Amino acid sequence: MRKQTIVTGEYYHIYNRGVDKRNIFSDKNDMRRFIESMIEFNQVDGIISLSNLRKTEIESKALSEPLVAFVAYCLNPNHFHFVLKQLVDGGIAKFMQKLQGGYTYYFNVKNSRSGSLFQGTFKSNLANNENYFNKIIGYVNKNYKVHNIPKNKMHLVSASDYEYENHNFKIISATEGKIVLDTFGGSKSFKKHCDEIVSIVREERGQTSLVEEDNYQIESKALSGIFG
Repeated sequence: MRKQTIVTGEYYHIYNRGVDKRNIFSDKNDMRRFIESMIEFNQVDGIISLSNLRKTEIESKALSEPLVAFVAYCLNPNHFHFVLKQLVDGGIAKFMQKLQGGYTYYFNVKNSRSGSLFQGTFKSNLANNENYFNKIIGYVNKNYKVHNIPKNKMHLVSASDYEYENHNFKIISATEGKIVLDTFGGSKSFKKHCDEIVSIVREERGQTSLVEEDNYQIESKALSGIFG
C-alpha cells in the first residue's frame, strides 16, 4: 500500500524502471507505443485497447477529462521520469496503472514473454515547494543528459526538452508549459536552467549511469536533499 497520499492539484515526480534493470524499449516502435499510451490512457473514461481505438472511424476524437497534466517527461532505455500534476482524485494512480499495464501487455505479446516489466507500481515524490519543483523539472526535462547513455541507444530516448525549446506542446499540457516558460522568462532561460541542473546532478552523483549502477532510487531521493 502506498505510504504517501497523492493529492489532487499538487505536482509529483513519478518514476520507474525496468525490472532487473532491463531495457523497457527495444526499438522505435516501442517508443512510439509508449508515447501513444501516455496520450491515450490519460483520460477518465476507460478504453479497452489502443488497437481497438485505432479501428474507430471517427476522425476528430475528443478525449474525455484528463487524469493528469504532463509538466515534464523523459523516456530512457531502461527507465522513465515524469513531472505530473494530478487533476482528479486518484488520477495519477489510475493513469500509471493503465500506462504500465497496457504497455507491459504489448511488450510481452511482442516479445513472447510473461511477467512484470516494471519494478513495482511506480515511485512518487511530492514537489512540495517552489525551489524543489524548479529543480526537479529541470532534472526531468533533460534527464537523459544526466546519464551516460551509449550512442547506440540514444534513439531510445524521448524528452520534453524538445517541446519546450520549440514551443510545440503535444504531450506537455499547454497550460502548464506556458506557466513554466513564463516562470523562467522564456525557452532560452529555461534551457539554461535545465542545463545547469544537469551539471549539478552529474557532479553530485559522480556522473553515474543507471545502465551500470544500482543507484536508481538513491539518486531520485537524493534530489530532495540536494535541492530541498
